[in-house]
Amino acid sequence: MPYPIEQKLVIGVASSALFDLSVSDDIYQAQGVEAYRQHQQQNLDEPLPKGVAFPFIRRFLSINQAFPEQLPVEVVLLSRNSPETGLRVFRSIDHYQLDITRAAFMSGRSPYEYIPAFNASLFLSANEEDVQKAIDANYPAGRVLPTRIYDDEIDTELRVAFDFDGVIADDEAESVYKRDNSLDDFQKHERMHMATPHAPGPLADLYRKLSLIRMLEDRKLAEDPTYKRILRIAIVTARNAPSHERVVTTLKNWGVSPDECFFLGGMEKPRVLSILKPHVFFDDQRSHLQSSAGNLPMVHVPFGVANKVLSAPVSPPEGVA
Repeated sequence: MPYPIEQKLVIGVASSALFDLSVSDDIYQAQGVEAYRQHQQQNLDEPLPKGVAFPFIRRFLSINQAFPEQLPVEVVLLSRNSPETGLRVFRSIDHYQLDITRAAFMSGRSPYEYIPAFNASLFLSANEEDVQKAIDANYPAGRVLPTRIYDDEIDTELRVAFDFDGVIADDEAESVYKRDNSLDDFQKHERMHMATPHAPGPLADLYRKLSLIRMLEDRKLAEDPTYKRILRIAIVTARNAPSHERVVTTLKNWGVSPDECFFLGGMEKPRVLSILKPHVFFDDQRSHLQSSAGNLPMVHVPFGVANKVLSAPVSPPEGVA
């Protein structure tokens, strides 16, 4: 009987997002693929350090422990490694007791084309080129940015934060603003269309499916008042009133609602994020993905007009992912 992958909320993760591969990649860049292969073989039983996405992925997988009959989520490894060099990655997965069993090893090629094959609602990677290719193909993807890793194992809650425009929703409103850099034009446009839901953005499917899991938790809590929630969803947007109404209209039309929603009106987002402490924050603008403390797990979604206007040259492919 075929495995029902289409019934799961699936995240595809590259080993460069799940683990810290900086040492391995330095060897690949300086000495080539053979030296890289030998390094992985010699350190086969040395677990790789945790990467930026590790705390997020570990908690995400814990959702299955709360719903053992449904097993609603899955993580698939989508890797540039070969099966041989990927052995250390899977041994590290086993070391950390992560329930990840499915993988695609591409032996140097980008795995982005296989995002729909695995029904992935998100592809996370540290490889800028792979993520950009995925977005250009209209696949949901984000690039994890370097940060200090802190994984509090006592804290079992999973906090996921999203920007709105260019992430959950499309870039329609952002395009209006970018046309003349006019906040007045943006607010006027959004007031005129406040009753019209936005079209979905690149991570709309992820957001909707996370909201369905939140509903599962609602039902479980109603049945068992002692149940401790896992998932907490937040929207952190630079919008403020009156443009906030179209956000509400869009989410209501989709039948979803966040646990928290912040309309910051141009305030620096880390002022809120440093208190919320999300395990991942998705934003389409690099200027919003900065923290003076350097300890917030940020993911850049290179979608839409903000990235077409401000995009920098794409970095060359990395050796491992």
